[in-house]
Amino acid sequence: MKAAVFHSPGNITCDTVDDPKIEDQNDIILRVTSTAICGSDLHMYSGGIPQPRPMVMGHEFMGIVEEVGKNIHHLQAGDRVVVPFPIACGGCYFCQHDLPSGCENSNIENYGPEGGLVTEKGGGMFGYTDLYGGYNGGQAQYVRVPYANFGPRKVSDSLTDEQVLFLTDIFPTGYTGVMWADLKGGETVAIFGAGPVGSMAVKSTILHHANKVIVIDTLQYRLDQIKNLTGCETILWEDAKQTVDEIRSMTNGRGADLCIDAVGFEPDRNLMDRAKAVVNFEKGSIKVLDACMSGVRRGGFVSILGVYPMNYDNFRVGQLFDKGITLKAGQSPVHAIIDKLMKYVETGQVKLDDIITHRLSLDEVAKGYEIFDKKQDGCVKVVLDPWR
Repeated sequence: MKAAVFHSPGNITCDTVDDPKIEDQNDIILRVTSTAICGSDLHMYSGGIPQPRPMVMGHEFMGIVEEVGKNIHHLQAGDRVVVPFPIACGGCYFCQHDLPSGCENSNIENYGPEGGLVTEKGGGMFGYTDLYGGYNGGQAQYVRVPYANFGPRKVSDSLTDEQVLFLTDIFPTGYTGVMWADLKGGETVAIFGAGPVGSMAVKSTILHHANKVIVIDTLQYRLDQIKNLTGCETILWEDAKQTVDEIRSMTNGRGADLCIDAVGFEPDRNLMDRAKAVVNFEKGSIKVLDACMSGVRRGGFVSILGVYPMNYDNFRVGQLFDKGITLKAGQSPVHAIIDKLMKYVETGQVKLDDIITHRLSLDEVAKGYEIFDKKQDGCVKVVLDPWR
C-alpha cells in the first residue's frame, strides 16, 4: 500500500509499504478514505519530538471497514467509521473514568504514572512516535485499528468525509479547551493560535454561548480567515506585552475569563527566544503560555491544548498563585465526547470543513507537510486522499 512514512526530521515521503494485518482479534483493518495533516505531526517533522525509526504518520483519519477480528461485535466489513486519535482499550481504570489518553493497556512498553520526558508516558496514539506505542498511523491506504470495539464510530451516509473527519482530533481538542472551563454563557475567551485547533476552539466557544471571542496569531491571513468564518475579534501578535495590553483594553482592564493556548512549545520565535532556550537547556518556548497567564483575569481559567513535551524552569507558579488561575492541560478525552460532537455536526450546529485550504493526493504528502509547516500558500489545513 501507499503510506506517508517519517524517515527523519523534514523527510516524510509517500512510500510503498506492507499492508497491515489483524494482529489481535479486537482489531479491524480500515480502508482509509480521508486523512489529514495535524499540527502535532509537525512536532515530529521538525524534530521537536524524537522518533528514531521510520513510521507511518497520521492520527486524523476515517474510512471503510475492510476486515474485522473475531471479537469485534458491532462492526462489519463495509461499515464507514471515524476513529478517535487516542488508542484506548475501553476497560482499564482510566478508560472507565473518561480519560482514554491515560489508557493503561495501549502503550505497554512506555506507559507509567510519572509522565516523564521519555519514560512513563500515557496511552497509545496513532502515528505519534514510539513513546506512545509505536503504532503506524492513518496517512495511508490502510491502517490497523486496535481495540476497535471501543474507538471507531459509525458515520451516517448523509455526511461527507470532510464533514466528520475532524471529529478524530482537532474538533474534540478545541472543544475540550472550552469544556474544561465550564462556561455559563456571556464570557470573554482569548484563543492564542488561529490554526486548526484554534479555529475549532472558536467554533466551540460559540456552542458555549461566549459573548466575546478574541483570536491571536502572528499571521494576518489566518486571522482574516477565522474572522470571516466566525465573526470573532482578532489581535495580530507583535509581542507579548502588546498582545496582553490589547486583551485587557478589550475587557475593562481585567483580562479574559478564559485563555486557550492552541500553539504549544513551537511558537514563532526570534533570535533572543532561541538563545534563551539554549541557555536553559530547553526545547521550544512557553512564551504563549506566559501570555495566557498574563492575559487571563484573576480567578480565570487557562486551557493548554498545544503540546509541551518537556519541563521549563521559568514556569510562572507565583503568578498562577497570586491571580488564582485554574490551569488544565492534556489530550482531549475524544471517546468520552465524540458522540455528543457528532450530533452537533449532524444537526448543522457546527461546520468543520470550512477550514480546509488544501486537498492533495497522498503522493503529494511531502508538499503538504512543507506548505503546512512553513505556512505557505495561505495554508491552514491539508486533507489527503489516499486513492487519488
